[in-house]
Amino acid sequence: MTEAANLDALMGPPAPVMPNVPELVVYFFLALGVSVVATIYILRRKGGMGMDAPDGRRKQHEKPIPRLGGAPIFAALALGVTAMLLLGRMRWAEYSPLLLSNALIFSIGFFDDLKALGARVKLIGQIGVALILFSLGTSIDMLSNPLGAGSLDLGWWSLPLTVFWLVAIPNIINLIDGMDGLAGGFGLFLCLTLAFVGYVGSFPEVILISILMAGAISGFLFFNFPPARIFLGDGGAYLIGFFVATVSLKSSQKGSVIAALLVVIIALGVPILDTLFAILRRSIRGVPIFSADAEHIHHRLILLGYSKGRALVAMYSVCVVLSLVGISILLTKGIALPVAGAVLFLLAIGAARYLGYVKSWSRLRQQVADALERRKRLEHIRIHARVLEFDIEKCRRLEEFTELLAYRFHWIGFKTEPSELTQPVFLSLKGGSQMVLHCPLDDGLQADWFIRADVFSGLFERCLERWGALPSFVVAQNAEGQIQPLKDS
Repeated sequence: MTEAANLDALMGPPAPVMPNVPELVVYFFLALGVSVVATIYILRRKGGMGMDAPDGRRKQHEKPIPRLGGAPIFAALALGVTAMLLLGRMRWAEYSPLLLSNALIFSIGFFDDLKALGARVKLIGQIGVALILFSLGTSIDMLSNPLGAGSLDLGWWSLPLTVFWLVAIPNIINLIDGMDGLAGGFGLFLCLTLAFVGYVGSFPEVILISILMAGAISGFLFFNFPPARIFLGDGGAYLIGFFVATVSLKSSQKGSVIAALLVVIIALGVPILDTLFAILRRSIRGVPIFSADAEHIHHRLILLGYSKGRALVAMYSVCVVLSLVGISILLTKGIALPVAGAVLFLLAIGAARYLGYVKSWSRLRQQVADALERRKRLEHIRIHARVLEFDIEKCRRLEEFTELLAYRFHWIGFKTEPSELTQPVFLSLKGGSQMVLHCPLDDGLQADWFIRADVFSGLFERCLERWGALPSFVVAQNAEGQIQPLKDS
């Protein structure tokens, strides 16, 4: 071999040339078509695993809907990437860690969609995938100055910062996946933003794979707009989030966090803000951070009178504006960063007040104090529930335990009989059945009663294990709302 040939062998295959518009259109519609066909296949499957049943609280759809929307997106992405590899439009040696890690993160979410894995298992899996990708050479090594020259070598901090980035973005996307078309639409805008970042930075593979993902999400969105016929599921949300996180690292030169990553952070302004609001309210209330509730931004918009369609358009509009603000940082080489920061700050302040998270700035301290008092009440209820679990073991008969439960309910606030002054609180149990408890209607804390009811789920399941039945004043019904006895199977 000649010296030139030896040099070519060491350098590997040459970098692909920049794609033209017809090629981008072909890849986009290839992914879109595969995604549409795969989604239709899932929708034609009747029943089976991966169905999301309504619960009368957060899940307000009328009938079970498949939550396997991540599968068509993954199938379209995998087929498109295969085509890129066969046509020499992607270098396997450089992009294989990214592709394999995305497949792994999708698998974690997809298995959870089929059968719940639990928040801890999923988090451990996400961290594991992030560590694998880090060990394969994808990392944030330096923090560069977006306003000028100079950078900070992270050293050993590279590991925790990279893992945090790779774990946080998928969970942020998953957190906002509570409304038809929302997470998928945000993912579409983020992929188009990444494609533009790849164009500015002359990364042809980033452009192609981002357009490919945009097409895959678009095909899924046809069936996910309100009223949704299929849900994204954890598999889809994790895949979109991890894809954005990993491709954004590829669009950063030599692992340095420059304007490219800031574009993603700014474009994610709405879901990041929603996540911060969720963490704050759950921390103050004393409930687990990963617990679900119905107080996200889209829920608040609907409470303000927005239809689902209008709420979706409003959030899409903000996402587009923030994407453009983020892109301005890239085009101005960091000069627009102070403006972007000011926009995000004003958005946070305005959203907190408009959406009702802050009822009055002058009474903010009192609002926090009230929230902390409600947290004490929740802790009080948890103590009662814990004592009742011991009572189950001590009581010989169900009737004896029923008397104790009625006494505890008197102190907690639940009512043992329905009336015009109570409203039902539905609590899902294993097997698809629902408990119906009764809470006061006029205390202004209806949202809190759902949290309080969740405390008793384990208690009632233990009661079923012990006696095969529930206390007489605890009503059970199936998904169709029909009253039914609960017997231990």
